[in-house]
Amino acid sequence: MQPLEPRPPVLPGQLDSSLLDDLPMAATAVDRQGKVIYANAAATALFAQPPEQLSGADLVQAVFEEAEQGSAQEVLNQALGGRAWSGDLSMMTATEGASLAHISCTPLRRDGQVAGALVIAQPVGPSPTGGGHDSSLGGRLTRLARVAAELVMADDIETVTKIVINHAGDAAGATIASLSLLVDPDTLVLQGLRGGLEGAASRWATFPLAARTPVGDAVRTGRQVLLVGKDQIRETYPDLESAAPGERTMICLPLKILARSIGAVSLSFPGLRHLDSAELEFLGILADVCAQALDRVHALDEAADHARKLTFLADASAELSSSLDYQTTLTKVARLAVPHFADWCAIALAEDGDLRTLAVAHVDPQKVALAEELERSYPPGRDADQGSYHVFRTGVSELIPEISDEMLVAGTEDDEHLRLARELNLRSALVVPLIARGKVLGVITWVSGDQGRRFGRADLTFAEDLARRAGSAIDNAQLHSETLQAAVRLQHAVLPDRLPEVPGWTVAAHYSPGGRTQVGGDFYDVVPLEDATMAVFVGDVMGRGVVAAAAMATMRAAVRAYLAVDPDPEVVMHNLDVMFSRYDISQLVTLVCILVDPVRDELRVANAGHPPPVIHRRGGDIEQLASPGEGPLGVPGIDRTSVVVPFLEGDTLIAFTDGLIERRTEDIDAGQRRLVEACGGLVGPDLSAALEELVDCVRDHTRNDDLAAVVARRTLPA
Repeated sequence: MQPLEPRPPVLPGQLDSSLLDDLPMAATAVDRQGKVIYANAAATALFAQPPEQLSGADLVQAVFEEAEQGSAQEVLNQALGGRAWSGDLSMMTATEGASLAHISCTPLRRDGQVAGALVIAQPVGPSPTGGGHDSSLGGRLTRLARVAAELVMADDIETVTKIVINHAGDAAGATIASLSLLVDPDTLVLQGLRGGLEGAASRWATFPLAARTPVGDAVRTGRQVLLVGKDQIRETYPDLESAAPGERTMICLPLKILARSIGAVSLSFPGLRHLDSAELEFLGILADVCAQALDRVHALDEAADHARKLTFLADASAELSSSLDYQTTLTKVARLAVPHFADWCAIALAEDGDLRTLAVAHVDPQKVALAEELERSYPPGRDADQGSYHVFRTGVSELIPEISDEMLVAGTEDDEHLRLARELNLRSALVVPLIARGKVLGVITWVSGDQGRRFGRADLTFAEDLARRAGSAIDNAQLHSETLQAAVRLQHAVLPDRLPEVPGWTVAAHYSPGGRTQVGGDFYDVVPLEDATMAVFVGDVMGRGVVAAAAMATMRAAVRAYLAVDPDPEVVMHNLDVMFSRYDISQLVTLVCILVDPVRDELRVANAGHPPPVIHRRGGDIEQLASPGEGPLGVPGIDRTSVVVPFLEGDTLIAFTDGLIERRTEDIDAGQRRLVEACGGLVGPDLSAALEELVDCVRDHTRNDDLAAVVARRTLPA
């Protein structure tokens, strides 16, 4: 017989049909609809159909018996989908009727698109060319041996999965191949699936080991499960969905490490596939090689994961200790494990018994808003027996290895709640308490989604370790924030919000605290008194933070009270000394107290161990006031005396703390001289700007010391 007439000169994919004309095996080409567009002489002879009868015929209906047509259509669809297949199916031949043939079905492409398929068939058994069943089996075993060699070289689970479901499936002639692994003693996870019904991968994403399935039975028993024919499959597993119409053969191969099963490979073949002992033995060897590859990969992954976690914990500890800012710490904790450990993280802290989410991090920023919407619209139940509030109440972590769609349906309130939960693609979760000093501060939740990580016991241990560190960091940040907030409030109580406006005077002040708390021990005030007099005082309490701020509040209140009784600086100093002695005040405090009397054109200055003020005279002269050398407040046996100096219209007074003039590398007298030289800049109408320039010029910018300075100028008459 001759090829179909008229024969296309070139088949899809630029395959010259003349190469097939004299091929001793039956070669048939079909288009995208499965219609015959070419058949060589061997094909028309094998099927005993003239060219005009085959041309345009549906190949599956034309050459396969009715019982095999479902299987043949499945194979052809796979080829038209772009994947070649080879295996044995029963065909209708001219000489023997229904007869087993080895079939190879290959996609034909044109311009990168599948345009049809080439089907080559060879009857199983002796043939004129010496081919037959033995040669097809030998070919399969050779291909399976290559797959085993690939598995030996695989170094990650994704590669192993790809080799098993693609290469091993193709080599064995399976149209459907899957790899399932145990993730805990009771649960199997579908690691990979090729072929099958639409949605099968989602439906079988996880399933109980105890469920009656071929894979489950193979894993539980550690023995191969072989099912030949749809009747045997239906009888043994009545609830198992059928992958395709027609006859079917299945084999499930347990993956064993010593006597322990870790999963199974499932291969599903179209038609009635008779696997002889050699092929079964070889498939068993392939499963053993696969199990060893998975065990090796698992050991490597565990070692790498352990190393990553140790490195991560070290980095996390450094990050968590790098800031005492409350919100910064929360944000760092939330983003630390994203995306290395989880797809997203949320931190909720307790406020008056309620959990408030204060930080969220997600690998997809758009899903942060989605998570916030979910929590806002459907807040977690306070009395629920699982979830964040339950962990908060009990202080016991929760591990949810697998969040199934059934769990989402059961745990959501309505369709919108379910939609939001599904959009977040929740797959696995950890909810861990944040504990510090025996108290549960809140909870931290890690969720795996798109990356597909499944949390286990080792992850829970790691998460609890990280949560302990995070809890301590958050507790420290809270304590620091509370301490700083208290200190700042105290300091605001000590320092004037603004200087008073006193007729005949222009006043300005500078204050910059040092230290980490930003609360120093320096204080100052300007107090208008009766008879046009005005008091100026500047003091320094040793130390910083809450203790210093509390002492500052006490000193400022005491000075103002004593000024109200008697503004004479000597009297004020005497009363302060008495207060120190009677109340056993241990703080070291220096103070300069100045009473300005514009009626008498004079200053009266009393000094308790403080740097002496400086006067910039109207004519440009600079005068440093004498220091009587008296000690700090509370030193017994000191008779405080005051110094009286002239102070005229246009003169400017500057009083300050030692933070302005001290430098580590020089004597304090040098700093005092530097200040005297810089005081010439205290001119011009903007006294506040002039003071800032003076401070910037005189101070030591390498020191983080408290600094306070007050300037007061008697204005000239208009």
